[in-house]
Amino acid sequence: LTSRVGFTEVTDDGAPTGERTIALWEPGFIEGAEGDNGAPVRRAATTEAAEIMAATVGEGARTLAFVRSRRSAEQVALRCQAELSGALARPDFAQRIASYRAGYLAEDRRKLEKALDNGELLGVATTSALELGIDVGGLDAVVTAGFPGTVASFWQQAGRAGRRGQGSLVVFVARDEPMDTYLVHNPDALLGRPVEASVFNPENPYILYGHIYCACIEQPLTDAEVRFYRAEQVIQELARQGLIRRRPQGWFAVPQLDSDLRPETAHSQVSLRGGAGNDVLIMDTSDGRLLGTVDGARANSQVHPGAVYLHQGESFIIDDLDINEGIAFATPGEPEYSTQPNSTTDIAIMGAANEDELKDYGGGVWAALVDVEVTDQVVGYFRKLADGTTSDLFPLDLPEQRLRTRAVAYTVDPLALEAMGIRAADIPGALHAAEHAAIGLLPLIATCDRWDIGGVSTALHQDTQMPTVFVYDGHSGGAGFSEEGFKRFPEWIAATFEAVRSCPCESGCPSCVQSPKCGNGNQPLDKAGALKLLGALVTLTAS
Repeated sequence: LTSRVGFTEVTDDGAPTGERTIALWEPGFIEGAEGDNGAPVRRAATTEAAEIMAATVGEGARTLAFVRSRRSAEQVALRCQAELSGALARPDFAQRIASYRAGYLAEDRRKLEKALDNGELLGVATTSALELGIDVGGLDAVVTAGFPGTVASFWQQAGRAGRRGQGSLVVFVARDEPMDTYLVHNPDALLGRPVEASVFNPENPYILYGHIYCACIEQPLTDAEVRFYRAEQVIQELARQGLIRRRPQGWFAVPQLDSDLRPETAHSQVSLRGGAGNDVLIMDTSDGRLLGTVDGARANSQVHPGAVYLHQGESFIIDDLDINEGIAFATPGEPEYSTQPNSTTDIAIMGAANEDELKDYGGGVWAALVDVEVTDQVVGYFRKLADGTTSDLFPLDLPEQRLRTRAVAYTVDPLALEAMGIRAADIPGALHAAEHAAIGLLPLIATCDRWDIGGVSTALHQDTQMPTVFVYDGHSGGAGFSEEGFKRFPEWIAATFEAVRSCPCESGCPSCVQSPKCGNGNQPLDKAGALKLLGALVTLTAS
C-alpha cells in the first residue's frame, strides 16, 4: 500500500485554538485530619475541582470538570451548585450546572449535550464520556480532577476548551495518589512528554472472539486473513460452536435460531472498549423508572445491597441486586454517608512462563510475565461519613468473580529480604506497600489507568513458594499493560522507588503507598520496608 499511495505527514496542530493557560494544582492538607494509620489527609481533588469550576462559572467562563468516576461526577455537580448558591451568591448560575456520565439513558445524554452546546448549561461535571466523539464548542475552561490515565487523554480533555479560537484555562488538580503527586512535582512528565504509543494485545482471544465473528458476517475471512490476525484458535472455537462454517471462499457466519450471538445482532453485542458486557439495569422502586446501567463486572462493587447510588443529583440506596436477571433495585434516600466495598482477592498462575518471559536479575530476584486466574469476591462494605470516619464492616453474600488474564510478577528470596533488612514479620506489609506504589506508577510507562490494573502480594504464594508481588491486567485475556511492565521493569521500579522516597509522609499515605481501591482497607502497609525492597530492586535491575 505504501508503495502505491503517497502520504503526507501531519505533525502540527491545526485546530483553531487560542492561547491556553495550564495550571497544576495540588490540594492542601486538612488540618487535624488523619487517614489510615494516621496518614495526613489532603483536600479531595473532587472538592477542589467543584470549587474551581464554581469560581470559573461565576466569572462567566463555561466550564467542563472531568472526574474519574460516575459517583464523582454527581458529587462535583452538586458541590458546584452549592458553592454558586451560597458563597458566590449566584443561584441563577447554580441551576445551569449538571452532571454527565455513562449509564444515563440515551435520551438524557442527548438532552444534556444539546443544553451544553447551546449555552443553556454553564458547567458540567463529567467522566471521560465527554472526552471524545461529541463536538461542544464555546467552552472556556477545563478542570481535570486527577490524571486521566494517559497524556493523550489529558490533552484531549484540555482541548475541549478554546475550540473556537478563544483563550482557555486548563487546571489539573492532583489526586492524593502516587501518579498525580509525581506529575504535579515533575510537570515535564506531563507537559513535555509526547503522547504515548497505544498499548493493547491484538491477539487477546476474549476480544478477538466477537470481532472475528462480526468480520465473518460482513465478508468471508480467508485463511490468510485468519493467520494475519493470529486467530486460528478463535476460528476453531467459533466453528466448534456452530457460529461459522468453512467454505471454498472462506469462513462464513451461520444463521442462528437460539443463540445470543447471531448475525443480525452480533455487532451490537460486541463492545468496542472490550468491556465485559451484560449490563445490569438500575431501577427506581418508587416509580418503576429505569435510572441507568452498570457493567456486569462492576455490579457487585457498585450496586451491591446497601450501596449508595447517585443519579443526576438524586441519592438512592440499593435494596437488592439480582445478577442472574441483570437488575438492581434502588430506593430514593438521603443517607449521610457514602459506601465503599470490601473484597478478597486470590490469584493462581495458570502455567509456567516462557523462557523469554522470565528474567533473573540476580540477588534472589526474578520477574516474569504469566497467565493467571484472579478470583475476587465482594464480602462486605463500609459506610464512610462526611468527616472521613468509617463504620464497621457490613457483610455481604455475593458470588465470586473469576478473571483469566496476564500479570507481571516478581519474586524475592526470603534470604534476600533478610539481607535487605526486612524482618519476616514485616514482609507482608513491605510487599503490600510496594505493590500499591507500583500499581500507581505503571501508567507512567504503559497506556493504562490504575483502575485498569490490579494487584496481589503475598509473603508465600502457593505457586511460587516465595514472597511474590503480582500486577495484573483487569481485562479478560490481558490488555498488554502487564507486558509493558515486564519489558520495562527496571524503569518502572526506579520511578516507583523515587515516588515513595520523595513523599514526605512518615509511615505511608495516599500519595505513595496507600490505595483508594484496596480491598483490605490498606492493611498491612510498611512504607519503610517498601523503601528497602524497592531500593534493592533498583540496584539489582540497574546492573
